[in-house]
Amino acid sequence: MPSPTVTTVAPQVLREWMDQHEDLVVIDVRSAAEFESLHIRGSYNVPLPLLTEHAADLASRLGERVVLVCQSGVRAEQARQKLATAGVDTAAVLDGGAPGFASAGGDVVRGRSTWGMERQVRMAAGSLVLAGLAGGRFVSPKLRTVAGAIGAGLAFSAASNTCAMARALGVLPWNRSADEPTAATAINRIPRSAA
Repeated sequence: MPSPTVTTVAPQVLREWMDQHEDLVVIDVRSAAEFESLHIRGSYNVPLPLLTEHAADLASRLGERVVLVCQSGVRAEQARQKLATAGVDTAAVLDGGAPGFASAGGDVVRGRSTWGMERQVRMAAGSLVLAGLAGGRFVSPKLRTVAGAIGAGLAFSAASNTCAMARALGVLPWNRSADEPTAATAINRIPRSAA
């Protein structure tokens, strides 16, 4: 009977792998701004939209040992599934993401601080719901539909494992980096696997 495919890896296990395996590739699928604020030393930044669009190109460079990182695991799991369809079925997702790795004493690089995308989404959604409810109470009852629309959007986001609000927030100036990677620069930084 074949052994089950490992899809997650604990921060401590990743620390051990980094010491033991020269062929290990750690790919951070967060935005460039999130990557700049905190990332695992030696990891490569390939934001999820780039990875999704160029999964086959990336897969051609990767070997057997690949760990995908994001803030909490959601985007990294999406990347793992996309790479699996491109032929890389051995990739694993880091439990707890980059912050979990840092909390476990992993070697990280800290840069300019910015709120994580998930925190920004919670702030925007919460603010819009409050504005809709307050506007519905004091301006027009029709403004309560804003709260309903945000609630529906959050439910759809959870069901589809996507987030339109995160995409919209991702284009704001504080979420953009001077070094926003392109497909060529992000993928070409990753060394080709010898296998």
